[in-house]
Amino acid sequence: MSGQQTRLRAALVQMTATTRLAENARLCAAAIRQAASGGAQFVSLPEVANLAQLDREKAFSQACPEARDPCLAACRELAAELNIWVHVGSCVIRPEGADYLVNRAFVIDGGGEIRARYDKIHMFDVDLENGESYRESALFRAGNEAVLVRSPWGGLGLTICYDLRFPALHRALAAAGAEILLNPASFTRPTGRAHWRTLLTARAIETGSFVLAAAQCGTHEDGRQTWGHSLAVSPWGEVLAEAGEDPCVTLVDLDLNLAAAARRAIPALRAAQSFTLREA
Repeated sequence: MSGQQTRLRAALVQMTATTRLAENARLCAAAIRQAASGGAQFVSLPEVANLAQLDREKAFSQACPEARDPCLAACRELAAELNIWVHVGSCVIRPEGADYLVNRAFVIDGGGEIRARYDKIHMFDVDLENGESYRESALFRAGNEAVLVRSPWGGLGLTICYDLRFPALHRALAAAGAEILLNPASFTRPTGRAHWRTLLTARAIETGSFVLAAAQCGTHEDGRQTWGHSLAVSPWGEVLAEAGEDPCVTLVDLDLNLAAAARRAIPALRAAQSFTLREA
C-alpha cells in the first residue's frame, strides 16, 4: 500500500459489557477517550460491546438498527472528534425491518465514517464439560463473507471470537493482504483458560501477521463469565501485551515492518500447495 505508515500505537479495550445499551455506550466512550489520551491511533473494542444479552427475547427487544444504536453512534462521533480509527469488535444489531439479529463488527475511520462491516461467520454452538451450553445460531444469523479493510497501516482482517478456531479464514485474509488480524472476543472462562493464548499465537505465526484481540472480562449481568486477557501478538508469535482479568485499556506499539520480515523468513503463505486426500 503506497504511503503506508509503518508504526502504529493501538489500544485494546477490555470491558464487562452490561445488558443496557446506554451504559455500554458510556463505557465504550470512556475507554476510547482514555486510549486516545495515551496516544492511540487505532482503538479496538471487544465482541458484543453494545449489548451482552444471552436471552433471545430480551436481545430482540433491545437490539436496534445501526442508525439507532447508541454505542455505534458514540464510536463514530469520537472517531471524528479525536481523529482516530475505531474498530467496534462487534455490536448486536437488528437490521431495519428484519426478524433476525447479526453479530456485526465495524471499522470506523478518523472522519467517523464506517469503512467496513463484518458479520460473524462461525456460530458458537457448544456444550462445555462444566455444564455451560451456548447456541449462538439461535440468536444470530451467520455471515458468509470474509472482509479485508484497507487502512493507513495496511490491511486489516476482520474476525470475531469463535472464528479464531478456523485457521482457513485467517489464512485467506492474510493471503489477500491483511497484516493485522483482529480477533475481538467474548471467550468463556473454561475455553479461554485452555485455548485463548495458544490459538491467538498460532494464528499470528501461521500467517505472519499481527494479532490484536480485545476481550470481554468478568461476570456479566446476563450470566456469562468471560476470560479477559486481551492480547497483542507479533507476526513471529511474541506476546507484545496482555491484559489481566479486569476492565482496562492496553496500549501496544506495532512495528509493521515485522509482518513482511516474518513472511520472508517463513514464506508459508506463498508456499502452500494444493492437494487431494486419499484414504488407504
